Amino acid sequence: MPIVMDKDALSQFLVTDFAQVKDMFTVEEVREMGVTIRLIAGEQHLRPGGTVSGPAMFALADVSVYLAILAMIGPKALSVTTSCSMDFMRKPVAGVDLLCEVRLLKLGKQLAVGDCLIFSEGKPEPVARANMTYSIPRN
Repeated sequence: MPIVMDKDALSQFLVTDFAQVKDMFTVEEVREMGVTIRLIAGEQHLRPGGTVSGPAMFALADVSVYLAILAMIGPKALSVTTSCSMDFMRKPVAGVDLLCEVRLLKLGKQLAVGDCLIFSEGKPEPVARANMTYSIPRN
């Protein structure tokens, strides 16, 4: 399946259509059936104890799967999350961006399923893993 929206197109989509998160995330890589997205970790993403919060990691996984789907089907902005399962495995490094590597496992006409691994930049062990299902609106 060919890529419909490349790195530049997804980055522009964040600016024009998803402006509320454009300063939180950057598109690092787009590949067939997958993306790598960066959470620009700031003070607002930390919880007591100096680690990136669970809600910030959930947001990274959610936005990353959304962008992976858009990369393959185009800007169907109404695609929505229908389910998520998330495992928090290690404490993320404070003061370091997080990277989410997404692989779409299924991309159907109505549903998409993505698998995410989240890493602290520069560390080989994942800090979290998520499986997300998205509903894709009919044309």
